[in-house]
Amino acid sequence: MTAEFTAIDRDKSPLLDAEQDAVRIADALRGSPHILGAKADPAFSDRVTFTTLAGNGFDFTLHDAEPSDDDILPSPALIEAAAAAILNHPDFCVATPDSPREDTITVQTRGGVRYLLTMDVDPDADADDYSTPAEDVSYAADVTLTSNPSDSDRSVAELLNYVAATWEKQDLPLRQHAQAVARALTRQRR
Repeated sequence: MTAEFTAIDRDKSPLLDAEQDAVRIADALRGSPHILGAKADPAFSDRVTFTTLAGNGFDFTLHDAEPSDDDILPSPALIEAAAAAILNHPDFCVATPDSPREDTITVQTRGGVRYLLTMDVDPDADADDYSTPAEDVSYAADVTLTSNPSDSDRSVAELLNYVAATWEKQDLPLRQHAQAVARALTRQRR
């Protein structure tokens, strides 16, 4: 015997469409250490509301971009992706790709120190020199376990160690969640 389920009427559903760009932008903002909270406004499919760590609230409204002769890129520009990754670290408050140069980023630490980063091609870069995500998760768990953790932090760290040890057997969503929890634990320890 099989049960039939009626389809969800999207016009009547209070759930936001996860494919909407406003939802994606809110999700990206929630991932930033500089943002306390963010949500796509269900009443307006083109508005994202967010709150900074200072408690200030802001809205982004999505508008059609002005016509441009620029090519549509199939993937993120490397320098902009690097700047976004740097800015996603809680110890940096500025990471701006410098225009018109496409190989520099200006960064500023929370302590007020500014740097100009220049990007060069490194033909000798070896991918084996970098840690794997499983190693990063395991490291975050070990740092937590060696810092006099609470019972709940100890439990989370032990679970992260298990996930890291069985990394290849885990599915992608669990790996991504483990990485997010590891980042949160690492930031919490600072």
